[in-house]
Amino acid sequence: MKHHSLSKVLKRLACVLAALVIALAVAVFALWHNELATLSSLKKLSDRDEAHRDGAVYQLNVSGGYYFDDFLARGGASTDSELISFITQSITKGIIPMNIKTSTIACSAFTADTQSGDRVFGRNYDFSATNTAIVYTNPGKGRHASYSTIDLSFLGLDKDKDVESLGQKILTLAAPYVPLDGVNDAGVACGIFMSYQGEGKGTPTDTQTDKPDLTSTTLLRLILDYADSVEDAVALAEQYDLHDSASSCFHYMVADSTGRSAVLEWVGADADHDTDGSQRQLNVLWNDTDALSDSSDWQVVTNFIKAPGYYDGTAVEMKGLDRYEHLAAALRQTNGVVADKNAAMDLLASVGRRTWNNDCLLYTSDAADEEDSVDLGGRGIIKKKKKERAGMEKNGIQSITAMYSVERGR
Repeated sequence: MKHHSLSKVLKRLACVLAALVIALAVAVFALWHNELATLSSLKKLSDRDEAHRDGAVYQLNVSGGYYFDDFLARGGASTDSELISFITQSITKGIIPMNIKTSTIACSAFTADTQSGDRVFGRNYDFSATNTAIVYTNPGKGRHASYSTIDLSFLGLDKDKDVESLGQKILTLAAPYVPLDGVNDAGVACGIFMSYQGEGKGTPTDTQTDKPDLTSTTLLRLILDYADSVEDAVALAEQYDLHDSASSCFHYMVADSTGRSAVLEWVGADADHDTDGSQRQLNVLWNDTDALSDSSDWQVVTNFIKAPGYYDGTAVEMKGLDRYEHLAAALRQTNGVVADKNAAMDLLASVGRRTWNNDCLLYTSDAADEEDSVDLGGRGIIKKKKKERAGMEKNGIQSITAMYSVERGR
């Protein structure tokens, strides 16, 4: 009799435990189903190449809206610590702390046309070595789908180690908040570039008005998610106070499939009097008013401020001027036309500061049929080829250089 009673008790206990496990599993899924789907999508596209000083490259398909609407609704963030706090509380529910940092980089970018009429936006990162991720987002609810590229070391991941442990993978959930460039399904591409305003890595821009706040990379996320055109991107930027991240300062380039582009710079009076980031104002250099470009057919940016007169009468170094002149001379000679995407890649490689012979990662609208490309495209192309995103696995990525190409007018 006692044995029978004990058996009943054990069965009941087992049922209770099973119910608790199921309830816990349901609660975890309800709370983190998007995050779990995102983590399951992480895959390595290429191994690290120590001989070429390259880290590994990963693909991450982000599920859900990654709380960005909530981030904007609360007024954004005016510091990295505020951004980190929001990400930690929203994505990991306070369980795993996040971190954001940056490195000294020497980026170059240009816009041009191909002979077939596609518009290209190409850029180099010029890190010495790092792990990167190609991040696909499709948040819905009126926001654009996009691809972006991130440096995983920005999330605190060791650039000398692969992303293998669960703890390391969880940190990648913050990837949508730290894009360094990208393109959306409206054909709007954008990138961030160090501008070295002030001493050392520069004095961060820190504008202080009654507008809501954005940090450097969340400005790019805003553009990728909401901008239909370059004009939209500029209008969005004008609605926020900007606070540069990681004790550095930056300027930005935006381009779209119509041929329109602009460089966005927050600047003070001149290079000798630009150490107070709170006093800077947004200056926009459109491709048809950029005095250094000579033509609306192309635009170039590296790591110096392009605002007219900024360096007049100063001894401040114009960072990346040699790379700028090289790109500008090449585009000036062809009236802003490159033969094809391979020629554009060659031009990017020619200003690679690491080796001056970098291999490149190409994003292009017909990439599904290419061996070294990633399918992006303009409006409609991402939707049309969404099932072909597995083509990302076919690339032979050797460095952190990107080319965005969309069909003009899409």
